[in-house]
Amino acid sequence: MPILGIDIGGTRLKSGLVDDSGNLSNVTSMKTPGTLDDFRAAIARIVCSTPADAVGIGCKGIINSETTRVEVLPGTMHFLEGHILSGFVAREVPVQADNDARAALAGEVAWGAGRGRRNAVMLTLGTGVGGGILADGRLLRGAGGVAGHLGHLTVDPEGPVCICGNRGCLETVFSARAIEGNAIAAVLRGVHSRLTDEFSADPLAITCEAVFQAASAGDDLARAITGRAMQYLAGAIAGIFGAFDPEVVILGGQIAAAGPALFEPLQEQVTARARRLVGREVPLVPALIAESGVVGAAALVKFG
Repeated sequence: MPILGIDIGGTRLKSGLVDDSGNLSNVTSMKTPGTLDDFRAAIARIVCSTPADAVGIGCKGIINSETTRVEVLPGTMHFLEGHILSGFVAREVPVQADNDARAALAGEVAWGAGRGRRNAVMLTLGTGVGGGILADGRLLRGAGGVAGHLGHLTVDPEGPVCICGNRGCLETVFSARAIEGNAIAAVLRGVHSRLTDEFSADPLAITCEAVFQAASAGDDLARAITGRAMQYLAGAIAGIFGAFDPEVVILGGQIAAAGPALFEPLQEQVTARARRLVGREVPLVPALIAESGVVGAAALVKFG
């Protein structure tokens, strides 16, 4: 029987059945419950309605993959902190759980852009920056499950304060939230830009996608914002090549959907920074798994 994958997101709780080829079926999606009791009931309904040989769970935060305990989970799902995720699965089946970005990498290694690789790194570029590391064929978790939180690499020691308590983390300067914040601030200052014209009525409605689209159209403000952000990301990825020597770096998440507007200048900068040390090509490739949360959660079972 296929594996049931469950993706616990900040806004949506998704699930689906994944077969041995990575094909997804029986997909469900609902608003993430806001209380522990409602969450418990929602998981019970999903598990009871979708029979499977095993269950994989991906969740934000720091997850103990051995016990499936949620160690750290700030924000709206804080009520899950300290709970054992496998305890919500009221069936006698194997259950694997891990951080959602690490799960996304597992999916790419099993069926996507990392297939056949023994050393790969994935960055999920969205509201924040998540990450996962495959080292010598194993998902790297570290002493306390923190390994792979690449969005918290320090790229500016005196930079903005991050949610993690550090300053100048990658996600404070390269993330949808950071790019949108810079664009909104510029528009509110009245900087000349197509973004100012398009969002004059509601600058807070500016999206990261809109900024990249404006940059692709040659808008000076948008190009300055995305260019500076990509410099930080390129520096971080060059450091990742030096630290882990991956065969590829896989980029997923909403910002990766910018396509060539992101990949072409980023690849050029990373190659210039890292190729001499690494001594080979340093490829950046897009993620291939569409429903990375659900499929990746199921893939965790393969790495059990």
